[in-house]
Amino acid sequence: MQQIVNFLIKYKNTLLFLLLLFLSVFFTVQSHSYHKSKFINSANFLTGGVYNWVNDIDEYFNLKEYNNRLVEENKYLRSRLGELNAKNLDTIYQDTSSFDNPYKFISAKVIRNQFSNIDNYILVNKGERDSVHNDLGVITSRGIVGIVEESSNNFSRVISILNTNSSISVQLKNTNHFGSLLWNGKDPNIVQLEEVPRLAPVHKGDTITTDGRSYIFPKGIPVGVVNDFELDVNQSYYKINVRLFNDMTNIGYVYIIDNQNLDELKSLEKEENE
Repeated sequence: MQQIVNFLIKYKNTLLFLLLLFLSVFFTVQSHSYHKSKFINSANFLTGGVYNWVNDIDEYFNLKEYNNRLVEENKYLRSRLGELNAKNLDTIYQDTSSFDNPYKFISAKVIRNQFSNIDNYILVNKGERDSVHNDLGVITSRGIVGIVEESSNNFSRVISILNTNSSISVQLKNTNHFGSLLWNGKDPNIVQLEEVPRLAPVHKGDTITTDGRSYIFPKGIPVGVVNDFELDVNQSYYKINVRLFNDMTNIGYVYIIDNQNLDELKSLEKEENE
C-alpha cells in the first residue's frame, strides 16, 4: 500500500497531466460533431478490425452451416424466379417484394452479433466505401435483421431488431393490417407487434412481413409468424408475439438494402410538411 502511495506522490504531476488531457479530449469530442464523428469512425475501424479477425476463425468452424444456408437460399431464389417468369412484366414492376429497382442490395458479413443485451447491435464489414450509410435496412434470405445506424469507411453498426429502441412498420401478410414491431428485451426469438386494431382477423401461425410504408424496407420482406396474441387493457389493439424466421443468435451473412430514391422521397416529404 505504501508503495502505491509513494508512486502516486512521485508521478503526481504526470498523472494529473494525463487526467486533464483525457478530460479535454473527452469534452472536445462531446461538444463538436466533427470531432465526435471522427472519433466514432476511428473506434469503429479499430474494433471492426479485431472483430473481423475473430470472426474469420469462427466462420471456419461454421462453413457447413453457412453452405446449407446458401443451398436453401438458392432454392428460394429459384422458386421466386419461377414465380416471376409466370407473371407479366407490368405485374413484376409493380411488386416491390420482387426486389426490383429502385432497391440496390449490398452483401456483407457479420463480424459481431449481440443478442443477450437489452439494446443489441450488429457490426458488419461494409461501410462508406461500399456506399453504406445510416438508415439502410439489413436482411437475410430468411427475414429482417435491423437498420444501419452508423458507418465508418470499412464497417457499419446496425441496430438489431433485438433492441428496445428499434421500431419497424410491418403488417399481417393476409390482411394488410399494419402495426409496429418492437422488442421487450426478453426472448431473442420472439418480438412484439403492437397497434394492430381488434377488427383485424389474427390467427396463430399468420405470416408477418414488412408493409412498405417506410422508405427503408420494401414491401413483403419476411419477418416471422404469430406465436400468440391478446387484446390490450383497453380492448382496442392486439398485443402479438411474433416468432422470428431468423435465428438472431446465429447470423453469418446479410444484405444491406439501399433505396436509390430515398433522398428524393425525403425531399418531397419535407416540402409537403412545410
